[in-house]
Amino acid sequence: MDHNALLGSSPLVFLLFTIVLVGWAAFMTGNALAGTWRPMVQAVPYGILTGLADRFFVYALFGGDLLSLTGFLIDTTILIGISLLAYRMTQARNMVSQYPWLYERTGLLGWREKGKG
Repeated sequence: MDHNALLGSSPLVFLLFTIVLVGWAAFMTGNALAGTWRPMVQAVPYGILTGLADRFFVYALFGGDLLSLTGFLIDTTILIGISLLAYRMTQARNMVSQYPWLYERTGLLGWREKGKG
């Protein structure tokens, strides 16, 4: 299997640039959306825009394939997933810290009413 054709770039570029660097931007996007109490669904269009920017920078900086559909879909899906994860983490933290008399943490991504469960 040719990873360069599947990802539209080398696996090293995918890991270091897309996952680490652009993934950090996606994480901060989800964090900002949750921190300003925006709806979770807004992470999807922002993730698509981040995926488009990632595809362009991989092409411009590393000579990747600009029009790689599979590369765009894989990158964008992962970036949206990172953004949604950050959103839920921030939302759980906000609910517990802003309403400590109502909610308690139930792990990294969840909360529940106090006295239930």
